[in-house]
Amino acid sequence: MTQPSNAAAVQTLIVYSEEVSEALASAKPVVALESTIITHGMPFPRNVETARQVEADIRAEGAVPATIAIMDGKLHVGLSDADLDRLAQAEDVMKCSRADMTFALATGRFGATTVAATMMAAHLAGVKVFATGGIGGVHKGAEETFDVSADLDELARTPVCVVSAGAKALLDIPKTLEVLETKGVPVIAYGTEELPAFWSRNSGLVAPYSLNSASEIGQLLNMRAKFTDHGGVLIANPVPEADEIPRDEMSGYIDAAIKKAEREKIRGKDVTPFVLGAILELTDGRSLDTNIALVRNNARLAAKIAASLG
Repeated sequence: MTQPSNAAAVQTLIVYSEEVSEALASAKPVVALESTIITHGMPFPRNVETARQVEADIRAEGAVPATIAIMDGKLHVGLSDADLDRLAQAEDVMKCSRADMTFALATGRFGATTVAATMMAAHLAGVKVFATGGIGGVHKGAEETFDVSADLDELARTPVCVVSAGAKALLDIPKTLEVLETKGVPVIAYGTEELPAFWSRNSGLVAPYSLNSASEIGQLLNMRAKFTDHGGVLIANPVPEADEIPRDEMSGYIDAAIKKAEREKIRGKDVTPFVLGAILELTDGRSLDTNIALVRNNARLAAKIAASLG
């Protein structure tokens, strides 16, 4: 009996929503979305309300949203309203990066995809653009802990355009930028020459490159696609000015949250959600409002980029 190819075998694990399936079949622009913001980013029902708003933002720009998650032993590319509700209210959901995806699939656990896992799934599904909040990167103190996000390796290997507000500002952004350069990942600031810092529009770092329109980004992606051994591209899109928390103010909250994590001996993949939760308390909820604003802003830009690819 002939065994299916790896590609064919993997496709049997993917469940496409009707909307996404129709969009891919007719070559309509599609934007991938991660699911950790739903399960690990905010409480119910605000998580599902935000997820639906982000999907609506993408549709308003003429593209189709494909929220990605692992449910019932399948990799879902695009979630129905019922699926969104199930995921948003599920307990003990795995936070899945590259190392965790197959474990969740094999055991039937619910899994929310991080940047790395969402890139993997998007590439398998033929989706070229992905909108998120901020990527993971090199954690502060990584010279001792070796705590570096798998997102950076995924950007180096997987040809998906990731639209974010830069790396999460609780990270060591200069070291994150250095690692991305070493791995050959183009970092493009959108509409600015300075790299944004997630909640803040400014990081104090000059961006390696800058482009000012979705069509220019689309041209870059089409050119890069001609080289089959190239990986992803990171678009750093500043949070709207009206929604930002200024860098000087934000740095105090971040330092306090990181020190709290150190005191409580938080390690590994638990660091980011713990620190984000501490920052939420310190800012009296402002950080979450900013987070939602920047995700929506990234989704709108991602939809325009996807449409520009032709």
